[in-house]
Amino acid sequence: MSNTAVPIELPVIDISNPHDPAVGKAMLDAAAKYGFLYVNSKGTDFTAQDVDHAFGLSRKFFASPVSDKETCRITPNNRGWSGMHTETLDPEHQRTGDFKEAMNFGDFKNGKAQQPLPTSLTPHESEIADFAQLCNKTCKRILNLLSLGLEMPEDFFASRHDPSSGPTGSILRFLWYPSIFSPETASYKHDKDVRAGAHSDYGSITLLFQRPGQPGLEILTPEGSWAPVPIIPGDQPDAFPFPPILVNIGDLLSYWTDGLLKSTVHRVVFPLEEQRSPNPQDRYTVVYFCHPVDTTELVPVPSQIVAEHRQKTGGLKGDAAVGFGGGAGSLEPGKRPLTACEHLESRLAATYGFTKEA
Repeated sequence: MSNTAVPIELPVIDISNPHDPAVGKAMLDAAAKYGFLYVNSKGTDFTAQDVDHAFGLSRKFFASPVSDKETCRITPNNRGWSGMHTETLDPEHQRTGDFKEAMNFGDFKNGKAQQPLPTSLTPHESEIADFAQLCNKTCKRILNLLSLGLEMPEDFFASRHDPSSGPTGSILRFLWYPSIFSPETASYKHDKDVRAGAHSDYGSITLLFQRPGQPGLEILTPEGSWAPVPIIPGDQPDAFPFPPILVNIGDLLSYWTDGLLKSTVHRVVFPLEEQRSPNPQDRYTVVYFCHPVDTTELVPVPSQIVAEHRQKTGGLKGDAAVGFGGGAGSLEPGKRPLTACEHLESRLAATYGFTKEA
């Protein structure tokens, strides 16, 4: 069962000025220490109505008939619906796939999806595209600040994530984790309380939108224990128009910076308090996984801070890497750099069993 560890305290950063080196330094410190941080919702272009509407569309989709969802089942390009137990994020320790359903949306062009949409969401195509665009804009601010924190050109990361430059692996995702007592999960014997297995994210950065009263996220601390992550930090639930956006570093930024930025392992569990509750809630989240343009070569970043880290620690090598082996600085002379698309393909193959040929 989930432990009763003290919730971890993460910094809340205001990104309303994405050109402030001091904010960039604060973001770098958090990304290097925890790999997780909150972004103050007041410092973004999202309104509470934007977020509420996205969650409303998510609920509408997951409540739709399976026959409707089946029309857009997930494909090797990582777009579409994945049903209950389709994903196995921690295959080494899981006997059953994750207790969740998901709907992935790839890049939009001129407000249009580049994939089939279910009938429940077709009328809302432009609204989903607008939300994805807000996510991308927020990611650009965060990436600018990380570049400043690393004392690099401000647009180093953001320019390599610009969807106008070509296709990206970025995904907007609706997620539904049924309650432990729901029909979807009640028939399974729960020797563990895991909804989503322990994993690190594949891309650059992830934005996580959550709802009050629907906990479950835990991160693996450097000491090797699991620590719950509060939906709203501190004791000021009314300080934000909606719960702050939780941001975490993915494998790709860890690779790019030779491990200076932490891609922290995390999971989603059935919290003990939920299991004891007479009316446990399902957990809904909206997630944006930010990836670079597919053709981006993952060469060492031009940061003296990263170079000093590499010299001090030896960088990421083999099993020291999160998600996959090596770091950009360990590239052998004469060997072609990994591209962002190749990196993503390798991670998806491990999760779904997709092959490059598929």
